[in-house]
Amino acid sequence: MRDFDLLPQKRCEELFGAAAQAAKRAGVPDIEVMFAASDESLTRFANNEIHQNVAERTRSMSIRALWEQRTARVTTNRLHRDGIQAAVDEVIALVKQSEADPDLLPLCSGTDQAVEVDRYVADVANASPAYRANCVKDAIRIVESQKQSAAGIYSTEQTVEAIVNSTGLFRYHGETQAIFSITATAADSSGWAKASDVEFADASLVNQLATTAAEKAAKSANPRSIPTGRYTVILEPAAVLDLVGQIFHDFSGTAVADQKSFLSDRLGKKIFGDNITIFDDVANPLQMGAPFDGEGVARKRLQLVDRGVAKEVAYSRSAATKAGTAPTGHGFRVPNEAGEAPVNIVMAGGSGSVSDLVAGTTDGILVTRLWYIREVEPYEKIMTGMTRDGTFLIKDGQIVCGLKNFRFNQSVVELLRNVEAFSATVRSSGEEAFDMAVPGMKVHNFHFSELTTF
Repeated sequence: MRDFDLLPQKRCEELFGAAAQAAKRAGVPDIEVMFAASDESLTRFANNEIHQNVAERTRSMSIRALWEQRTARVTTNRLHRDGIQAAVDEVIALVKQSEADPDLLPLCSGTDQAVEVDRYVADVANASPAYRANCVKDAIRIVESQKQSAAGIYSTEQTVEAIVNSTGLFRYHGETQAIFSITATAADSSGWAKASDVEFADASLVNQLATTAAEKAAKSANPRSIPTGRYTVILEPAAVLDLVGQIFHDFSGTAVADQKSFLSDRLGKKIFGDNITIFDDVANPLQMGAPFDGEGVARKRLQLVDRGVAKEVAYSRSAATKAGTAPTGHGFRVPNEAGEAPVNIVMAGGSGSVSDLVAGTTDGILVTRLWYIREVEPYEKIMTGMTRDGTFLIKDGQIVCGLKNFRFNQSVVELLRNVEAFSATVRSSGEEAFDMAVPGMKVHNFHFSELTTF
């Protein structure tokens, strides 16, 4: 198991030992401690200038105590003897005042084997403000050369998380992440691009994203208005992520049991098109995150949808016990109200590009991204929101012009029945859902319900 200087394994063991001893002295032998450490740096720019550079390093430990079918949790960033003692005193006071829960499970033993993943890149962890500034400078020059204004962020971070408990469980994971987002704004148009990964090998990806944003802003100048209605739409991966990503909290054993999921009475049934296959896989090379959940259970690969059929949902230990099945390693830290959810989504796609989808479309609309997405109806997962930063009219396989943005009212269930073609699956970032590996999609009968003025 790889060690990380930001929060070494030995330090986790020492801090856990201090908390465990303090709890035992108070007559509470069962505790769990979750550790989190991060070193984050952010360069922010707007109006073609860098205007902010900030960095933050944090460390914390979250202590959960179990006592006579009761549990409580306290989090502190005071990682010294007096701070740990104060946190233990507080959590014990809380746990003894709380109500007993007959369904509360003992601590996770952690006997299952977690998959090995390597997601730490030293160049990202050590990226300097000067390195990010030089990348941003080149990106701004690309946008500025088109007489546009650039705004966005470039962040680099390293994180470490661990979970240790009094049964002997020890899980530990570290990773890095780089995020670059840019919006290019012209007089009456804009373009956008974003990416995240465990590494950016060089500045070429940043320049590529800047070029994409600038080209979208230029091509969408003088946008036209067309009537609302149902259209063939090509959703770029970021738009797919933000819209389809709204359904995955429903792939939860707790939500299904509580009849709060659109999958209620639908598991095992075909609800999407034959070409829809979705799985959750923490080991996929396009994914990020720890190979264990908030309870210390190793994450397992889930076949969420197989050729349109809803197959599996995530289970925390508690939800699995109630359902008479095994936990899947997707539980949130205890106590919580949400239970569990898949968080490493991978959707099967095609082999081409979004440009190939455009080339194969006679009449349609290309959508770069969506925003301000809200749920209208929960069972068919009808969502509303707006297009943004690059909406285009397609005629005979070519982008003809930019369009003024639309509001949409669209069922995600219907959407996933109407997919005609995919681009290749890629790691994608948006603003309305967590990062996923998804393709672009060509979809018919997408419902645009209102025009906007921009």
